[in-house]
Amino acid sequence: MGKLSNKVAVVTGAAQGIGEKIAERLLADGASVAMLDVNLEKLEQTAIELDGSGERARVWKCNVADAAEVKETFSAIYEQFGRVDILVNNAGITRDSFFHKMTAEQWNSVMDVNLNSMFYTCQAVIPGMRDQQYGKIVNVSSSSSWGNMGQANYSASKAGVIGLTRTLAKENGSKQITVNAIAPGQINTDMTRDLPEDVKRMATMLTPAARMGNPAEVASVVSFLASDDSSFVNGECISVSGGFLMV
Repeated sequence: MGKLSNKVAVVTGAAQGIGEKIAERLLADGASVAMLDVNLEKLEQTAIELDGSGERARVWKCNVADAAEVKETFSAIYEQFGRVDILVNNAGITRDSFFHKMTAEQWNSVMDVNLNSMFYTCQAVIPGMRDQQYGKIVNVSSSSSWGNMGQANYSASKAGVIGLTRTLAKENGSKQITVNAIAPGQINTDMTRDLPEDVKRMATMLTPAARMGNPAEVASVVSFLASDDSSFVNGECISVSGGFLMV
């Protein structure tokens, strides 16, 4: 029996990268996992690879930036599983540009997916978590929340995630709901593979671990925060950056 046996988890942006590894780890820990993503074809393929029986990994196509779609999806999840114990808000996008060239569409699309979506998903689960007097919410921020050139929109959204996390932790802690964030550094995903080589080299130079991280290393921290091992950890933002945020 895993440490998350009989728990129900929701993971957004679960089709690939960090989200895929988070879903994989939570399944290995014994949880049933509702996997959400906009790319249904990739999501279904990933779910089959992680849980060929289809008994514990279920998929929903969901644009988490759409409030109505989130409400409909979570209604279906509650109908399927009856409860949600763990929510991992992982979905995120970048639309990089220097601020003086950034368009309103670039700003708003990043805010919608990276921050507004967490308002929708957290509102979908917190009432049920308060009723059951139990819940674990993990929000994915970023080392870019400290500011990063060409990422005013992304950095602002990820800094907002930390503020939202701490507020929800304060409001819901007495109901045995913990709300924490993680701040990954340079992680080897599709998003970072497209970065210019000189940017990746510089990031590695500034990381004491002298390498990029891998998604499984992020998932292991999520596993801790999603379990009762972290029962007295609340309102924190844990850096998973190989020391990058010390520099």
